[in-house]
Amino acid sequence: MTVYAGMLKGINVGKSHRIKMEDLKRLLLSIGLSNVETYIQSGNFIFEADGTEQAISRKIGEGIEDEFGFSSAVVLRTADELGRIVNGCPFTPEEISLAEKANSEGESLYVVLLGEIPQEMTSNKLEMLRGENEDFRIMDRNVYLLLGHSIRNSRLAGSLQKMEENSTVRNWKTIKKLDELAGKRK
Repeated sequence: MTVYAGMLKGINVGKSHRIKMEDLKRLLLSIGLSNVETYIQSGNFIFEADGTEQAISRKIGEGIEDEFGFSSAVVLRTADELGRIVNGCPFTPEEISLAEKANSEGESLYVVLLGEIPQEMTSNKLEMLRGENEDFRIMDRNVYLLLGHSIRNSRLAGSLQKMEENSTVRNWKTIKKLDELAGKRK
């Protein structure tokens, strides 16, 4: 069996698309995933399963729609992929520290996790969307964002998610915790 981290898009943000993590866990177990563990209330979970990423993601998405009455993008990464995301951070500690000092509104380092890199996503296009105090790096199916202000004010972050419907954003703290939880199962 492969160890995966699953991340749902737009869960428990605002008043809509609410899912209790205990209900999510119950659903995931009922569709055949094993050793399911949820992390915080924003639709993060670790599990083990056999099958292709696409088949598992589709099965989870259909289960959510059937059980909760709405759809959500389901983005998966294997434990190995999470390890590469964490160990491959393209920003230096100094760059991260400068962004954190400039940003009084919260987190500075994020990863946009994409189902696949869209054809239209190029460094040049993203560079045109990049605002002041923003930087990015594309690595595999992930875009690292370093922001010197709130992500809510980032045109780049918003545009990235619109380029591919099957995407979600997680802050660095969440990515590292998911990597830690998945790494314990390898």
